[in-house]
Amino acid sequence: MQFSGHSKRLILLAEDDIDDQELLENAFSEIDPTWQLVCIPNGRKFIKYLESIEDKELPALMILDYNIPELTGVEIVEELNDQSRYLGIPKIIWSTSSSPVFKARSIELGVVDYITKPSDLASFLTIAKYMLSFVKES
Repeated sequence: MQFSGHSKRLILLAEDDIDDQELLENAFSEIDPTWQLVCIPNGRKFIKYLESIEDKELPALMILDYNIPELTGVEIVEELNDQSRYLGIPKIIWSTSSSPVFKARSIELGVVDYITKPSDLASFLTIAKYMLSFVKES
């Protein structure tokens, strides 16, 4: 799996909860250890990181916590939507909230899905596989 013109094995995660970071990282690693998950704990730093890398280093997938400090996942998507450089990268919002309003707003902005964070360890593997299904093969 790879996304043409982007880093083949990079997933960027905007997440401030260490447990969720580790659980998702372990799930991706179990599916395919060549995936690299870079975790950034706040929205502002997430944007700065993206702005600091070259086009060829852009991730194959972005996973954004809905309630992350400084910029929410939705605010990050709003900023990224203004720049054509990021439009082809699949973005997923995930949250502890199953709010239909949050989901509708996220989908309206063009994310590929809004996922409610699992409450059990086994579900992380299933969700990680599902997330990877959005990575385009070239």
